[in-house]
Amino acid sequence: MFRNEYYHDVDAPAANSVTPTAFAVARDDAGWVLLVRRADTGLWELPGGRVELGESATVAAEREVAEESGVTVKVTRLAGVYTDPGHVMAYPSTGEIRQQFAVCFHAEAVTGLPHPDEQETCDAAWFHPARLHGLPIHPSMRLRIEQALAQPDEPHLG
Repeated sequence: MFRNEYYHDVDAPAANSVTPTAFAVARDDAGWVLLVRRADTGLWELPGGRVELGESATVAAEREVAEESGVTVKVTRLAGVYTDPGHVMAYPSTGEIRQQFAVCFHAEAVTGLPHPDEQETCDAAWFHPARLHGLPIHPSMRLRIEQALAQPDEPHLG
């Protein structure tokens, strides 16, 4: 679904909803980080998405990672909670303007090889943490990744 993302933009429309989402900083045995490339923007990000009715945030994160990347993961602990009201996403087709409410978890890879779902994601791959700086990543997502990798034992609130 096409969206316009606003991050501390004075021209951003006012939010009319808050949607809980869950993302995972999934790592393999060598410490590489799993990222997916959004089909709509071409930006790399942590796999994740909307928490559906009747599921927990941890189950949502595990489901979304599997759907978007083909990799099965197990959530291990909280990485952070991100509720910045200056970060909104507008969906022109529905008129919804979401203030994101994102829970981010650390996760371990269990099985599977990265591949995109060809709907929401057009690529999926493992990256060495030192190579992340050169990738096109939205500032809000880069913050989550950097905080999770720099201080993995401390949940971040923002």
